[in-house]
Amino acid sequence: MSPYWLNNSCSPFTTQNASCVLGNIASYAINVSSAEDVGAGLRFAKQKNIRLSIKNTGHDFLGRSAGQGSLALWTHNLKAISFRNYTSAQYRGPAIKLGAGVQAFEAYAAAAKQGLRVTGGFCPTVGLAGGYVQGAGHGPLEGKYGLAADNTLEFEVVTGDGKYLIATPTRNSDLFWALNGGGGGTFAVVLSQTTKAHRDGIVAGASLTFDNTNEEAYWSAFAEWQKLLLKLDNVPGTNTFWGVTDKTFTLYSATLPDANATAIASLLDPFVQRLTELQLPHTYETNDSPTYYEHFARYTPGLPYGQYVTNSALGGRLIPRSVVKNNLPALLAAFRNITVGASVTGPAAGHAFRINGIASNVSHARVGNKPGSNSVNPAWRDSLYWLNMDVYFDPTRLDVISALQVQMNVNEGVFKSLTPGGGSYINEGTFDSPTWAEDYFGANYRRLLSIKDKYDPHSLFYGPASVGSDRWVVASDGRLCKRR
Repeated sequence: MSPYWLNNSCSPFTTQNASCVLGNIASYAINVSSAEDVGAGLRFAKQKNIRLSIKNTGHDFLGRSAGQGSLALWTHNLKAISFRNYTSAQYRGPAIKLGAGVQAFEAYAAAAKQGLRVTGGFCPTVGLAGGYVQGAGHGPLEGKYGLAADNTLEFEVVTGDGKYLIATPTRNSDLFWALNGGGGGTFAVVLSQTTKAHRDGIVAGASLTFDNTNEEAYWSAFAEWQKLLLKLDNVPGTNTFWGVTDKTFTLYSATLPDANATAIASLLDPFVQRLTELQLPHTYETNDSPTYYEHFARYTPGLPYGQYVTNSALGGRLIPRSVVKNNLPALLAAFRNITVGASVTGPAAGHAFRINGIASNVSHARVGNKPGSNSVNPAWRDSLYWLNMDVYFDPTRLDVISALQVQMNVNEGVFKSLTPGGGSYINEGTFDSPTWAEDYFGANYRRLLSIKDKYDPHSLFYGPASVGSDRWVVASDGRLCKRR
């Protein structure tokens, strides 16, 4: 996903006579079509003492699906999709079984044909059964149904010692717990995931943009937006996906399932009226769609793949409700300073950071599960929104890419200082955060490590900033060396 992990290898942006090396790309890959393929790959890697990596789409900013000199288990072509009425002690209702290679756009379209919705990400090319759900998994429907990890019913996996297992809340329950939030590519190779599917229906949507034509009015409006998020947090089902720079605020999409345009307008109209009072030019629309997939398509140009730029670095922080309630001036100052980019120097100078927010109430009370029911970072439950920062760059400038990675960690530190004891979303984090275990896993880390040792006794599964990764050092040739 990120050029940082491609090492600019065989790049179409370099000259034709430039040297062509694999860099961080795996040396060999097994096109997985069965559990037997995975078992063969695991045995070979163990016997030959070869680094192993797991890749589906490669939609990963931390480099977990890369690995210089490694043997990759490539699960991208496990595309089976099936539906069933699921019955267990925990859930009775429709369910969808997704092969590990099924991507969001495939799952959404298949579910729509059955009159159903399924939780998934904003980017349509994300694979749903792999690192997405294993890292928690956020998306437009999380305000209605919770995070992706809150919807899982079972996993079909091959463990590090080559065993084929089914993991559910009552069968290999510790592994099931770890796979729902403990990080991708860490505990087992997932072949499929079965997750709740939900009856479809009308979905309300909205979008909004306003520009910084007056500095103080602009940031006053953004402060009002933060306060509005606290109100929307009390409206079941609501999700907003928004971004801000020093020049423009954009509500990319608002989602309110099982409601019409009038209902969502009633939530947003007072804020839009405030923009008029502040004399800030804006564009605003509300609508409703008969199905979730039609709503998703409205706000995702370029389906089935969408229009997402990969030449970017990403990082962020979960922002608790308490910060917006009690420390809003300091939070706003952080937004302003980072989007202006005043502290960005050296090769990274001149690169503007954008800050995005994905806001939904995924507390245990709203989702309907109990603390400890899965390994999702507990910081998610107290968060008003997930804040991520991105910055785009020229993929040929490795010095710039590295400098921006350093700056991203600096920016993360600003928000960490405002959220002591909080956390971050591993799937949109940085690989080299000095506090990654605390940030991504919180109090769950020790239990996750013991489960990893149980199901991956030979430590075949490795990824940067993943459970157990601190036991290893990556050599210059990509080999993993045990830390002494």
